[in-house]
Amino acid sequence: MLKAAAMTHETEENLDPRIRRTRKMLQTALDKLLQKKEFEQISVQDIAEEAELNRATFYDHYGDKYSLLECMVGGRFMELLAERQVRFDHTCSAALRSMVLAVSDYLRQLQGTDRRPLEPHMELAIIAVVRRILLDGLKKHPPASEASSEMIAASVSWALYGAVKEWMQAPDRGKPEELADTVSILVTPMLRMIYDPEPRD
Repeated sequence: MLKAAAMTHETEENLDPRIRRTRKMLQTALDKLLQKKEFEQISVQDIAEEAELNRATFYDHYGDKYSLLECMVGGRFMELLAERQVRFDHTCSAALRSMVLAVSDYLRQLQGTDRRPLEPHMELAIIAVVRRILLDGLKKHPPASEASSEMIAASVSWALYGAVKEWMQAPDRGKPEELADTVSILVTPMLRMIYDPEPRD
């Protein structure tokens, strides 16, 4: 599911405008329905009717309501990163900090809303976006280690998200900027070892 979400975000910008418009209609419909009832109570038929489309059109674009949700969340998170002009180039600590701050901002925006049933899907979508940005940067500089770019991007994206989630649950959490500094210190060595695999004294 994570791979599918990442691929959807990656190809979205290259789509025909009509396809993008239809997907936007479906995402908007799901968003409206989420204001009225729980995600588990929403059917594909409900989403199609709210978007004034038929079920066949829904399935032309998404395999199920879960993939629609992941694309909706991932798309919004991508927009947040685009606003911040986040770009990653294999060891760029500024980009890592920006990604940490963006994830913490996004999760804080959701506080106070009962999104617990959606959490696993939102988590996958956000991690998929972070992973894609990391992977784009890593592919420009093939790793010198035995680990593949895909494995490195996956490890760092899960570590980054996990650290932010842990911070969100801490009753005495500090400022987001302090979190960003800490996460950068923790994950930068993972990225640096790729290009400098020999340990230093």
